[in-house]
Amino acid sequence: MARVPDLNVDLNRLRLANPILVASGTFGYAREMEAFARFENIGAVIPKTVTPQPRIGNPPPRTVETTSGLLNSIGLDNDGLDSFVEKHLPYLKELPTAVIANIAGHDVDEFEAMASVLDSTEGLAGIELNISCPNVSGGVDFGTNPQLAAEVVKRVRGRTSLPVIAKLTPNVTDIVAVAMAVADGGADAVSLVNTYQGIAVDWRKRKPVLGNVTGGLSGPAIKPLALCAVWKVACQVDIPIVGVGGISCLDDVLEFLVAGASAVQIGTANFYDPGLASRLVDELDGCLGELGVDSVGDIVGTLESAPAAAPAGKTTT
Repeated sequence: MARVPDLNVDLNRLRLANPILVASGTFGYAREMEAFARFENIGAVIPKTVTPQPRIGNPPPRTVETTSGLLNSIGLDNDGLDSFVEKHLPYLKELPTAVIANIAGHDVDEFEAMASVLDSTEGLAGIELNISCPNVSGGVDFGTNPQLAAEVVKRVRGRTSLPVIAKLTPNVTDIVAVAMAVADGGADAVSLVNTYQGIAVDWRKRKPVLGNVTGGLSGPAIKPLALCAVWKVACQVDIPIVGVGGISCLDDVLEFLVAGASAVQIGTANFYDPGLASRLVDELDGCLGELGVDSVGDIVGTLESAPAAAPAGKTTT
């Protein structure tokens, strides 16, 4: 009899039914996707980022396609925390999957206050801290400063019993140092990575294409870079990783898992294939069965890298 692999994953205190999540900002509030996705097949839904007060976002144009990627400059357009709790959360908590809120604040006090509000609500499995948005003023300040990133996590952990995931920016010199800091601050896991900052130019008009000039690059173009970030952190920091960046097929999922991620988030692919995440779970189940492994965890961090190429510190097996 063919063995049935265990798809459950543990991100420290957060246990999920499978490792396939959908990334914040690419899945709306889930209601928009109910005609396309089987929510019961997705490990967790992460709705769009919520801020303390409503935001209208950045001026248009807000998106532009690039070679194998997408530049976006949405600017955290959302209805605010009160609307999220009163309007969107009642729908989200009825979904047959875990729901992880993604929050962003202008300062540490706002992160702390939002965590306190969400801690008093029902229906959430965890909180993801957006300390890495490149499209708002000060959006990456927390994620580029290890001490400040750790302080945000520590303060949030002090106000909620929910598991906390820190979503980190790749727009830093040393992402390992930031990952170490948030792990020390009490993060249950890290999401690697948010978008890479970039611009698109209309050379005929001598103007930037995006209304905000800069945007965040996502999609297949960034996958090798995101994989590298996951591998580096997995080699040196003892914390679960959620891999994000250009995942659009089962091979991409497996690459992230082998490189050290315990779970992954589907992002840009949701825009052109909103049912992808729920299909990938079925494909992963079948693939692990063919490999003859007992669980997802059996392949996590199994990348064989030459000792000379591996970063100093924690090593993979």
